[in-house]
Amino acid sequence: MAAGSKNIEDLILNRYDSINIQSSIFIGVSAMSALQKSYHIKSRDFIRAGEASIKIQTLLKSLNYHPQLVRRVAICGYEGEMNVVMHGGDGSLSITINTDKLIMEISDDGPGIVDIEKAMQTGFSTASDEHREMGFGAGMGLPNMKKNADEITVKSEKNQGTRVRMVFCIDKGGDGR
Repeated sequence: MAAGSKNIEDLILNRYDSINIQSSIFIGVSAMSALQKSYHIKSRDFIRAGEASIKIQTLLKSLNYHPQLVRRVAICGYEGEMNVVMHGGDGSLSITINTDKLIMEISDDGPGIVDIEKAMQTGFSTASDEHREMGFGAGMGLPNMKKNADEITVKSEKNQGTRVRMVFCIDKGGDGR
């Protein structure tokens, strides 16, 4: 557990009401200190884009995780969420909080990534002109996720959607690195 972090079991089992999570969906808590949250992401909903990653950031801050770890998770959440909004069909962003790691999973029902290796390269983008006019499309989404996660797995097939799984290790220093 991160230095200075609240005991997850205590927080969840005895003081769950102190977590300010607002309208997110409670998925499950086990006695083994795991908290799982999941958020729906709607395709092309730029008004609400970023809300799920902000809720995860707020949750991690309320659990007193190191600011550097919170920052890395928030970056990955936002990049993944925006990829779903711009490229995917509807999707979800979920986080599982364990005592030794955080696991973030992002999935969508979109067209899939044709060439994952190419998509992981800095600067590669399939953003439309419309998305570029809004300031997106620099080709930094997946590279930023790879840079900030301790582990990343991307699975995708044409017309089968995309699944991204990222692991953030929690070290004894608390910053996850």
